[in-house]
Parts: sequence; structure tokens; C-alpha cells
Amino acid sequence: MKSKNRQLYIVEILGLLLGLLWVSPFYLMIVNAFKTKKEIFSGVLGIPETWTFDNFVQAFIDLDFLRSLFNSVLITVVSVGIIIIFASMAGFALARNRSKLSNAILLIFVAAMLIPFQSVMIPLVSLFGKVDLLNRAGLIFMYLGFGSSLSIFLYHGAMTGISKSLDEAAFIDGANKFQVFRHIIFPLLKPISVTVGILNVIWIWNDYLLPSLILGDSTATIPLKMFFFFGQYTKQWHLALAGLTIAIIPVIIGYFFAQKQIIEGVSEGAVK
Repeated sequence: MKSKNRQLYIVEILGLLLGLLWVSPFYLMIVNAFKTKKEIFSGVLGIPETWTFDNFVQAFIDLDFLRSLFNSVLITVVSVGIIIIFASMAGFALARNRSKLSNAILLIFVAAMLIPFQSVMIPLVSLFGKVDLLNRAGLIFMYLGFGSSLSIFLYHGAMTGISKSLDEAAFIDGANKFQVFRHIIFPLLKPISVTVGILNVIWIWNDYLLPSLILGDSTATIPLKMFFFFGQYTKQWHLALAGLTIAIIPVIIGYFFAQKQIIEGVSEGAVK
């Protein structure tokens, strides 16, 4: 009994140390966001001598935060919504139509996940530049292409666990394929839809490389604007950390409102 208690204490101590290690970057970011540039270089770990909000005001202005936030939210929400719609329909079609062709198409999607973005970066931008799609619409279309492979693979795997007898019963009642998918299959895919949504939101919201090639200054997202504080000869750490603190607020608010759906989706997926 004593050995079990000792092991439990060790696990709790390790968990506490890991928790502190995970929280430490947030502590450094928030504490140093209230310091002047001189205070940051004199001591990173210490508490500010005088707490100032001037950094937040200046960072808000320099980031053009409201416009950058609108661009980030628009691109992320539209891209993820389109990926979920098209990937779920593609996964349904490939899973229900068992043939050599459907297997070959699925294999192509899986193989596409192995292609690094850097290898297609220059020809992709050149091609879209010729058709004048180097804007938010073109970026969303690119995210659909790059995000579809993994999403279709996940949806296809989830579809294998849904009995085909549900489709047949709906067909007997007079439903067509779209109605079967819309009213029967898609609601059953909620757990995997939540997973696909989380993975793509994290990727698209934090993406820097692709938007930096596509978007201009007026349509820049928050990650692009953050590099405003890092020049060739100077780095404005006090403003950058304040900007990062402001930038995570929408993420926290979004999680606060969506946490019920996220937890339910993840837990349902774990049970299945």
C-alpha cells in the first residue's frame, strides 16, 4: 500500500513539473508584455517594476488588429467549412463505391500527404498568379487542396465503421444519395468532423508560409502581421509579446464557446 502511495506521489510531482513546464512560455509572454524594452533585456523572468499597457495599445495599432483578425477568421472559417463539406462527401463516395478506381483515388490522396509544400510552392504561386487568384479566395482554394488528403483519409476510415444497411434502408424509403448523406451519414460523422475541424483550424490559423506568398498587406492575417515587429536590425520584443498576448485572446474566446462541442466530439470518437 505504501509503495502504491509513493508511486502516486511521484506521478503527481511529475505531472506538476510538466504542467509548470507547459505554462512557463505563457508566463514569459504575459509578464514581458507589460515591460519596457529596457526591462526585458535587463531581466526576462522577473515581474515588471511598473506595469504598463502602452505596449498593448501600440501593438493593437501596429497590427491593424481588427482587420487582421477579420482576415484570419474569414480565411480559417471558410476554409475549414469547405474542407469538411467536400472531404466528407469524398470520403462517403470512396467508401461506398468499392472498386479498383476508388481504391486508386484513395491511394492518390494518401500519397499526396507525403508531398512537401516547398516542392510545389513556386509553380503553384506562378500558376495562380497567371489566373489572378493571389488573394483570399485563391488562398482558401489552396487550403482546400492541401487539407483534403488527410481529411478524406480520416473520413474514409470513419465511414468503414458505419453499416451500409442504413443507406439501403433509406433508399427503400425513397431517399436519394445526397439525402442519405445529408440526413443520415453526416450526423453520424460528427466526432470525426470535430477532429478534422480542430486539425485544420490549428494549421490554417497559425500558417505563415502560404499566406505570405499569396496575401497583400490589406488582407494579411495575424501571423503575417506579427512579423512587423521583427526587422533586419532591431526586434521589438515588448510590442511583439504584447501582440501575441492580444492574438491568443480570440483563440481562448473561441474555445470557450466551442469547448462543449469539442469535448463531446473527441469523447464520442474515443468511445467509437
